[in-house]
Amino acid sequence: MGPIRIAVVGAGAFGRNHLRVYRELETAHPELVQLAGLVDESATTRDEAAARYSIPAFGSVAELFTAGLKLDAASVCVPTVHHASVAEQLLNAGLDVLIEKPFAASLAEADHVLALAGSLGRIVQIGHLERFNPAVTAVAERLNNPMFFEAHRLSIFTPRSLDVDVVLDLMIHDLDVVLSLTNSPVREVRAVGLAVLSRKVDIANVRVEFDSGCVANFTASRVSTEQVRKLRLFQPYQYLSLDFARQELLSIDVDPAAAAAFLSRPSTPSAVPAGGSGAALQHPSAGLNLQKFDLQRAEPLRLELEDFLRAVRTRTAPRVTGEAGRAALSLALEINREIKEHAQRAGLA
Repeated sequence: MGPIRIAVVGAGAFGRNHLRVYRELETAHPELVQLAGLVDESATTRDEAAARYSIPAFGSVAELFTAGLKLDAASVCVPTVHHASVAEQLLNAGLDVLIEKPFAASLAEADHVLALAGSLGRIVQIGHLERFNPAVTAVAERLNNPMFFEAHRLSIFTPRSLDVDVVLDLMIHDLDVVLSLTNSPVREVRAVGLAVLSRKVDIANVRVEFDSGCVANFTASRVSTEQVRKLRLFQPYQYLSLDFARQELLSIDVDPAAAAAFLSRPSTPSAVPAGGSGAALQHPSAGLNLQKFDLQRAEPLRLELEDFLRAVRTRTAPRVTGEAGRAALSLALEINREIKEHAQRAGLA
């Protein structure tokens, strides 16, 4: 098999990054991948990208195929409302597709794409790039019955991605990661959200309980004064703190034997605070082990596109399958329904 010939559909903010990384991969491994073309409805955008990467550019997917360009796969980086229709055209033409998150605008559209891909034997990967963050990979290797997650994803307001709300824009990254780490069905969702600077929800807080008993709290905002991308989780005898942006992972481990010995200690008069009652014993710090892991930093998008190319070449499932993308979309849409119902109860709708 020769190099996988790739097209990028949509050369906006996300598409430009796909174009850049594909070209970097082509430069490093020309025998494996070739950036072959791009599509964008904006003449200015596609002309600039075509000149930058010296590849043919087209105003539509139909024009791309009319030109007779030989292709194997494509990245779909258009606005969410067009994900399903563009993916359908590409799949019907025999291409494997990587669809930027969120998968689609509705579950019906996602199901249609999945059914079509299944009938044609095509690969569908969803662009949840945080799954490829080295810190997330390190967390996944250290899971031991996680029971509580706390996720914060805050951004300064920009006019990008205002076609979707903050849940589908930002929070869905953390929804996908936590779904992959809990591997348990959702039991209950509670959510509140508000539109602040746009016509859609710009800030949201969510509580999700899983059948396993695990609880996850999510906060997402695109009207913050700072950039925050953090996830914390607690599991028996361990606390893990993950920073997506810095690709850092910190753990605090408790020695079970030391903890048991501490809890079995009888209270003593010296442990009773003045004017108070009961024991106030200090935590056995000797039983704690704080560790900051030495992770090899890497660009998640590059790892994601490498995984997509591997799946295309080997005809095996990508790390983030279409089914996984559908699960994240389903939870995000359920959260939005809860936000709407909460707003109606509060008299805000």
